[in-house]
Amino acid sequence: MVDKKILCDLAPRFTIGVLARQTGCNIETIRYYEKAGMLPLPARSDGGHRLYGSGHLKRLSFVMTARALGFTLSEVRALLQLVDERDRPCAEVRDLAATHLANVQTKIADLRGMETVLSEMVSTCDTDKSPDCPLIDRMFKEKRTS
Repeated sequence: MVDKKILCDLAPRFTIGVLARQTGCNIETIRYYEKAGMLPLPARSDGGHRLYGSGHLKRLSFVMTARALGFTLSEVRALLQLVDERDRPCAEVRDLAATHLANVQTKIADLRGMETVLSEMVSTCDTDKSPDCPLIDRMFKEKRTS
């Protein structure tokens, strides 16, 4: 279980460059997540540089993990809201994840269908230098039903 105190630890300790290196996240992406309200705005140094705490690091890692799992920005926002509002039941997180899983499974099925069609099309190709290409001809005729 994530310690909420750690998520709230925003005491300035390091710069955006350090945060980017520690998470592998692009600096512009970090700024985007701030503007999108997914990361709390950091403190600023006297020189105006952003200064981050361990809470920023943990939250950004969470966002990046969710994005790597294919969650949309909207879904990540919903997950973060559930993190922030700890009185909400875990079942809500499960429901959101289950819906996302169903979407992923649909995409996988679609990709398998594309793989089958492309595999068949590639196998019809001649290896010679003929200007006639059955693959291109088939692409002009192929109708996808999904």
